[in-house]
Amino acid sequence: MATYSFRLAVVVTCALVLATACQGLQVGYYKKTCPRVEYIVRDEVKKFVYQNAGVGAGLIRMIFHDCFVQGCDASVLLDPTPANPQPEKLSPPNFPSLRGFEVIDAAKDAVEKACPGVVSCADIVAFAARDAAYFLSRFRVKIDMPAGRLDGRVSNASEALDFLPPPVFNITELVGSFAAKGLGVEDMVVLSGAHTVGRSHCSSFVPDRLAAAAPSDINAGFANFLRGQCPANPTSANDPTVNQDFVTPNAFDNQYYRNVLAHKVLFTSDAALLTTPATAKMVKDNANVPGSWEGKFRKAFVKMSQIEVKTGNQGEIRKNCRVVN
Repeated sequence: MATYSFRLAVVVTCALVLATACQGLQVGYYKKTCPRVEYIVRDEVKKFVYQNAGVGAGLIRMIFHDCFVQGCDASVLLDPTPANPQPEKLSPPNFPSLRGFEVIDAAKDAVEKACPGVVSCADIVAFAARDAAYFLSRFRVKIDMPAGRLDGRVSNASEALDFLPPPVFNITELVGSFAAKGLGVEDMVVLSGAHTVGRSHCSSFVPDRLAAAAPSDINAGFANFLRGQCPANPTSANDPTVNQDFVTPNAFDNQYYRNVLAHKVLFTSDAALLTTPATAKMVKDNANVPGSWEGKFRKAFVKMSQIEVKTGNQGEIRKNCRVVN
């Protein structure tokens, strides 16, 4: 009876999470083959994040940008080659803003010295993002990250444009974008909270949030502050960055939701969370209930990390995270 109950629980859990969540991913996956891998990655992440908190924000963003395109398979790490001159990392949503590639390289090098040919780059991306959230949250966000992903062999810049939700999306478009990856409305609201760290180029929000002709609910004082930081017409030659959270810019906390409620957020997609009663209530709960967001984030983050994982002959374990074997 106990065995049957356990099996039933596993089936129910798999059905509730994602179809891909049960394709061999498990916490402690490298327990026998590379027992120190998670400590090794965490040590490398710690070095970089303590030098520059922005790198930690980049690592958290990296897994989102990886998983929404071709699944969580480290395809975002692949460099251009003559055969593939336009991989994901050169797509406008990723270039030049995506950060943290040097952390993944350092972690992979350290892991390869300990356990050659065993640990995938996709798992290192997941571990590194988890660790960045841990350090930036001052150790409050602790995530048990399942592993067992393989690295993909396909990376196309056009797919990043197709699948990554841009900052101009409204609530309907956001919900649809996340649903296409098996994530629910609350997952979307909870994962949006990662905008509590990191920076944004002015070009990502000035045209639709600060332009005189653009209707916007942005706080007037905040808008004036941003106009002092950004050119009226950002160009590739003049496109500064600003903090996404001006209150606690380097802390992975729930301040983002307070900023949403105060109409002091950068993106249309941030402000959109207040445009339906259901999502507005989620924002208020995350802003006002201590520990609520952190607990939900742990679950949503793991769920996202299991999108369309590669297993079996679908992928490989790269020797160098920047090139396929």
